[in-house]
Amino acid sequence: MIHTALIGYGFAGKTFHAPLIQAAPGLHLGTVVSSRPEEVLADLPEVRVCDFDTALNDPAIELVVIATPNALHAPQALAALKAGKAVVIDKPFCLDIHEAEALIAQAKTSNCLLSVFHNRRWDSDFLTLRRLMAEDQLGEIKLYISRFDRFRPYIRNRWRETPARGAGLWYDLGPHLIDQALQLFGMPESLSLDLALQRHKSEVDDYFHATLTYGQCRVILEAGVMTPAPGPRFEVHGTRASFVKYGLDTQEAALKAGGGPEDLDFGMDEHEGLLTPVLAGDHIGAAIGVTSEQGNYAAYYSGIADALTGRGANPVPADEALRVMHIIEQGRLSAAEGRVVRL
Repeated sequence: MIHTALIGYGFAGKTFHAPLIQAAPGLHLGTVVSSRPEEVLADLPEVRVCDFDTALNDPAIELVVIATPNALHAPQALAALKAGKAVVIDKPFCLDIHEAEALIAQAKTSNCLLSVFHNRRWDSDFLTLRRLMAEDQLGEIKLYISRFDRFRPYIRNRWRETPARGAGLWYDLGPHLIDQALQLFGMPESLSLDLALQRHKSEVDDYFHATLTYGQCRVILEAGVMTPAPGPRFEVHGTRASFVKYGLDTQEAALKAGGGPEDLDFGMDEHEGLLTPVLAGDHIGAAIGVTSEQGNYAAYYSGIADALTGRGANPVPADEALRVMHIIEQGRLSAAEGRVVRL
């Protein structure tokens, strides 16, 4: 068993990392670092709750999972790598390119695994879209729209919504949408980003609209919190067909409700996507229902266990997460200067 320490027990640590680590064969969650030990022990009575330095100085701990506020990712990961621990970091990887490159260099020096929790590679709808593209059912993609629409008109008292480095929606949901796009299309030729503060008294961005350019193809990534009627989660148009899918992947909701990968229906999505085929020329066929693939967040930590025991590869290598950070940083430049940024 790979002894694992979870650093942070806020929303990400409690909802995602703790249950997924516990479900992964080969991983043992025995230590949690938190300033709220009562809350941790109420959920996980079998774990030890301690401070960060105690966890790093424990020779039995091999894997450190960092699920703290974004500004702490780089310094805590650097300390863990220097202590000889394998490290998983919740998204976003870091706050800028320099922090990310420093961590990658330290991971190589320490000969330690470094990975980033881009879990939405295992969303049900994204896996379905990847299958359709692999089967060439859509043809050449001309327009790809991926969005997270939410309706949260009131500002909550949490670090993500207060003015600080790493706060705001671009750092929160941007990494998910960017990583999925890069998995499908690679790095773009150029990008432009529009950021907005749409809620009353908002102090950080709560809306973004990014356009990534790939030759004739346009990739549009959008998220906001003032959308009572959500649009399609995916809207992908190719020369052979269009694919449109409404509704969010169900795994986050299931984890919030106390479910997990041990449930047979975990990751199942009863809402079909719609595939509208091109028959010939400009003739369009009737839409066909597409059964969604089963989502599988558990695959990430199973992959981590396999990588640490020599049975597989790092499921999200740090170099891939570095590309996401590049888009985040260049997007901020685009928004600040109001221009298209060439990559």
